[in-house]
Amino acid sequence: MYHEPIFLEPVFQERIWGGEKLKEKYGYPIPSKQTGEAWVISAHPNGPSQIKNGPLKGKTLAEAWEDYGKLFNKDTDNKEEYPLLVKLLDANANLSVQVHPDDTYAREVEGVPYGKTECWYVVSAEPDAELIIGHHATSRDELQQMMQSGEWDALLKRVPVQAGDFVHVPSGTIHAIGSGIVILETQQSSDITYRVYDYDRTDAAGNKRDLHLEKAAQVTTVPDNRAALIEHAEDKQGDLSIKRLVEDPYFTVEHWKLNGATENKLEVDFLQVSVLEGKGDIIVEGKTFNLEKGMHFILPHTVKDYRFDGELELVVSWV
Repeated sequence: MYHEPIFLEPVFQERIWGGEKLKEKYGYPIPSKQTGEAWVISAHPNGPSQIKNGPLKGKTLAEAWEDYGKLFNKDTDNKEEYPLLVKLLDANANLSVQVHPDDTYAREVEGVPYGKTECWYVVSAEPDAELIIGHHATSRDELQQMMQSGEWDALLKRVPVQAGDFVHVPSGTIHAIGSGIVILETQQSSDITYRVYDYDRTDAAGNKRDLHLEKAAQVTTVPDNRAALIEHAEDKQGDLSIKRLVEDPYFTVEHWKLNGATENKLEVDFLQVSVLEGKGDIIVEGKTFNLEKGMHFILPHTVKDYRFDGELELVVSWV
């Protein structure tokens, strides 16, 4: 079927903390001035991406996964859902402090197939921008006590960030994206969140958003001793520089920077690609497809060899 990339349309999500940077940076037709998320590679029922090209044009990624499993090297008996979700987030204001459960808790308590481990590549950050990653509690009792009494400054770990930083956020990690940051998020295909703190904000009707302190305390990893930011070695392969950002049980994510041309073989079931900056081409079986920033696509299993050409900054991921 497909011997070409599968290009996808983003699905926009309005959020109380959203802004207009997704339009300013990528030219996306955002629905409002509070657009917080573009789900750019998604088969999740809350926002499935639509295919833009080829024989499945107009179908969703979820439909392709369900009905054309060979594109993903999926066994026909595999009833699991598409495993990954890629988003661009514009934090015009602070996101709520939250935590996600692991797969076991998500299935047993919420009845959904996946918990949520995620990771963030910082696309841009204003001066003094920071993330919340982790906490200072030494026991679960102390964590619950500090949550209930609202000791947020003492509890939460804050980390300054700049463009190019990368953060791995396993399930059980308390976290929040601070204002002035745009990130590319790669995560398990899950929309399950336990909100810990929301700065006492209210919506247009004057209502505060719900908190989920009991479940949050149950799923949070205690103690939290991991480093937030890690330096990554760069591997130079001709005109292509590659940084392996993370490799965990759910996904592998790399940052590619190309200045020239590179020949590649598809050695995984399928490859997800997001173009963060630049212009160039991808050539598959002699056919050229133009690339520019803001494009997102999947190289299906039916593609064996491909070539990038141009000046491109990419984030690629696979299971």
